[in-house]
Amino acid sequence: MPAFDIQPYIQQAPAQVRQRIRTGIIDFPTAGMAAGYAQANLVILPQIYAHDFREWIRQNPQACPLLETVKQTPLTKTIARHANICTDIPRYRLYENGHFTKEVTDATPYWQADMVGFLIGCSFSFEEALLKAGIEIRHLTEKHNVPMYKTNIMTSPVGRFKGPTVVSMRPMSPAKAHLARQITAQMPNVHGAPIQIGDPAAIGISDLDHPDYGDADTIKPGEVPVFWPCGVTPQAAIENAKLPLVITHAPGHMFITDIQNAELNDYLDAHQPE
Repeated sequence: MPAFDIQPYIQQAPAQVRQRIRTGIIDFPTAGMAAGYAQANLVILPQIYAHDFREWIRQNPQACPLLETVKQTPLTKTIARHANICTDIPRYRLYENGHFTKEVTDATPYWQADMVGFLIGCSFSFEEALLKAGIEIRHLTEKHNVPMYKTNIMTSPVGRFKGPTVVSMRPMSPAKAHLARQITAQMPNVHGAPIQIGDPAAIGISDLDHPDYGDADTIKPGEVPVFWPCGVTPQAAIENAKLPLVITHAPGHMFITDIQNAELNDYLDAHQPE
């Protein structure tokens, strides 16, 4: 993916960024936009499969922390005002019978009345806290998408839903990796602490230069790769489930909520997703 500039959108309010996404001004990854506000991954699938998918999420909470379910219409009810999950994400992916078939900027033509949307916590939400602690986020520095990898850590299966945990990676010094672990451990609704530091082979990753999703980061001498569970994990499960039609966000292209990162835990305590 070519380099892109998020600078104009860092201090904009979530609603402003969503409007620019809706009108096609923004069609690139959202990391760093609307600074301070939580972002979310997306899965939309037919109602008939929603119960099993919800249970799969429940059994795999670190990779898939649920923020809100969306039913009947694609409009969100609590996590963002006047927002539409079919228009307010820069890019969507369509999966048909388990195969990724198309990427679009508007999912409205594919929404069906019996569909259910799931908004899932995103690691972009903890990057603000890491930046404030003086930890560089390399994909922001290099202006590309975060690198994401399939691992050998299998999710707990439910019905048709099974597959590997996907992780996002950020390189940093060992000291900053320790600090990043401490910070993100306090943020369970956006994936929590890293699941591996410094040894990609231990989780089945053989080549950091060729991520399964996103773009490779430069890893400088003395740095270690730090891996967090990622909300792209459902896309690997969807490939195995082979459902007739599923809509997801394109990796790195997130839904920006109206909930501040600092308030997300309290918000979810008060608004438990169904």
